[in-house]
Amino acid sequence: MKNEIIIAGFGGQGILSMGKILAYAAMMEGKEVTWIPSYGPEQRGGTANCTVIISEEEISSPILSEFDTAIILNQASLSKFEKALKPGGILIYDPSAIIEQPQRKDITIYRIPANETAIEMHNPKAFNMLVLGGLLKALPLVKSENVIKALRKTLPERHHHLIPANEEALAKGMDVIQKL
Repeated sequence: MKNEIIIAGFGGQGILSMGKILAYAAMMEGKEVTWIPSYGPEQRGGTANCTVIISEEEISSPILSEFDTAIILNQASLSKFEKALKPGGILIYDPSAIIEQPQRKDITIYRIPANETAIEMHNPKAFNMLVLGGLLKALPLVKSENVIKALRKTLPERHHHLIPANEEALAKGMDVIQKL
């Protein structure tokens, strides 16, 4: 099993953190992993994306031009990466920053209202964990308990008090994702 993933959206949405947490969780399960972040000079509001490869076997190259899975969190990213998704792939998107809906008929599409749900939870910073929970429901690449362990590794200790809220968001993301 090998899954090549692109996670793309605006800076500040937790894109790079989501990829890093996913990669750490996969490493904890003994899988081969790559994580490559890409972002502009803007800290928030600019574009950001990262690629994650999770594989049972050695990964020959971390450079990707096509993806098995795309997590798309804004219109610019949908325009850029929808066509790079392999036929039969999975596209997960949050509709809050998408004007023109995905058009492909040869892929499986999931909608996750992560922004809306984060607002309802009174926790806008939980956005990326909601999306990650949705991914794990659609495509169980790693165990959710390993995602929580990865959070402990990636979050500075001063933020560990936020782990229960992130765990709640992960579970809620699994509940709110919808296959179209």
